[in-house]
Amino acid sequence: MKILIAGDFCPRYRVAEKIEKRDFNSVLGEVKDIISNADYSIVNFECPVTKGEGSPIEKCGPNLRCSEKGMEAVKWVGFDCVTLANNHFFDYGKEGVENTIETCGRYGLDTVGGGMNLDEASKILYKEIEGKTIAIINCCEHEFSIATEKTAGSNPLNPIRQYYEIMNAKEKADYVLVIVHGGHEHYQLPSPRMQETYRFFIDVGADVVVNHHQHCYSGYEIYNNKPIFYGLGNFCFDDNKSNATKWNYGYMIEIEFKEDIRFEIIPYEQSSHHLNITKVNDEIFYHTINNINDVISNPKELRSAVNKYYKESQMGIKIGLFPISNLIIRILFYRKIISPKFPRKWLLRLGNYVMCESHREKLSFMLRTEGNN
Repeated sequence: MKILIAGDFCPRYRVAEKIEKRDFNSVLGEVKDIISNADYSIVNFECPVTKGEGSPIEKCGPNLRCSEKGMEAVKWVGFDCVTLANNHFFDYGKEGVENTIETCGRYGLDTVGGGMNLDEASKILYKEIEGKTIAIINCCEHEFSIATEKTAGSNPLNPIRQYYEIMNAKEKADYVLVIVHGGHEHYQLPSPRMQETYRFFIDVGADVVVNHHQHCYSGYEIYNNKPIFYGLGNFCFDDNKSNATKWNYGYMIEIEFKEDIRFEIIPYEQSSHHLNITKVNDEIFYHTINNINDVISNPKELRSAVNKYYKESQMGIKIGLFPISNLIIRILFYRKIISPKFPRKWLLRLGNYVMCESHREKLSFMLRTEGNN
């Protein structure tokens, strides 16, 4: 049983123009055989399908969407399933979620990780392939897309819930595949928390763990004889400005599920100088991913590298949290003419609310209710 898994698909800008004209071949044609020839193939659908303009929700960051032709393109290239647990699935509210799921049904595509409520979003997808059953669990980190008992959206990352899901899946399936959407955008290493969580999923019974979201590829490791992939990168996601940058490179994985799990990495360049997804086989890619793997294999070195990244990111966080902000203030901050200073007691109080689970629940509730007023 060979399962192919790809990263984030979102038709935007130049790619959207091609797809709206149903010119799927010029964007996806070179990888069609690879995707179609797998026994089962999965891609992350990184935006809702809307009817017309739709009604975007209030959130931080862009509200992404596409027309039904985006789903038609996914079907055309040969995918069998779309994962819906990602930070953009609820960008156009309940209507966007409902329309996306309905469109998938019409095109004969399986879905996992999204639904009209938490029960639906957290359902495990079981597929029987070549006489074996695989269970697929899909979840994402908490942003603006999370489903609740009464509202639509994506299945949230919750290691306790996923523990029980994996245990239940092991009783019904021969193999368990966990696909997570999360991590630091534009950063090619997983955080120690990600590594600890994904290794835990393996410890409790998952056979493979796959991550995407960062808009750049990360590395992988073999943990207890099971593979963990920490970031596939964009599958097809045009930002209209990047050419031959880490945004434009990624890889698919073809996993052969058998007694000893094997896999093949399929690297490519996408949405670059040429819009088509083109396989690559150059030394730079393999040199980079091998260096990333070396860091991942050493938890102490990984923590040191991530802490360095956090330190370099502090100014952006301070500016983002500063109560008063406009273009002039941001320029002054970045040019270090002024510095965003927070009172010591305020920092201690904020730290206590963020770090303590119980206090964080109260803070989250306050932010949700204040934001809705």
